[in-house]
Amino acid sequence: MSKAYLLTGGNIGDREKKLAAAKEQIKQQCGKIINASSLYETAAWGNTHQPPFLNQAFEIETGLTARQLIRRILKLEKQMGRIRKEKYGPRIIDIDILLFNDEIHNYPLLQVPHPEMQNRRFALLPLAEIAPGIIHPVLKKTIKELLNECPDLLEVKKYS
Repeated sequence: MSKAYLLTGGNIGDREKKLAAAKEQIKQQCGKIINASSLYETAAWGNTHQPPFLNQAFEIETGLTARQLIRRILKLEKQMGRIRKEKYGPRIIDIDILLFNDEIHNYPLLQVPHPEMQNRRFALLPLAEIAPGIIHPVLKKTIKELLNECPDLLEVKKYS
């Protein structure tokens, strides 16, 4: 079994409902959820003229390879109504693979570790809640260290 860390997010419609549906689909199609972070709310990153996002991180155990997992995730996003129009645009659901074991992949549809996670507080904070000691396989720092060094100053707060 492999271990993957995923980040879900969305800012269109009923965000809580969409993230809960994504969690259920991850369980059914991708693997067993071992750990889940709290929900976090963040102002939009990149394209800031849109509603705030909700995000949640998951640790999963999966029998899939990283390439199989990304194909399932892309299919799942499409089934949930995701339409890719603009980079950093609003979205119903977004599911990213942040880490997959300690593997490094660099393909058009799959870049693991996620190439921007160390620069995004909205990814690091939920991940640090569930896996602070995991070491980034390229940067050789823990998630907690990356969070402490993160240049992103956007406020990320627990959602209640």
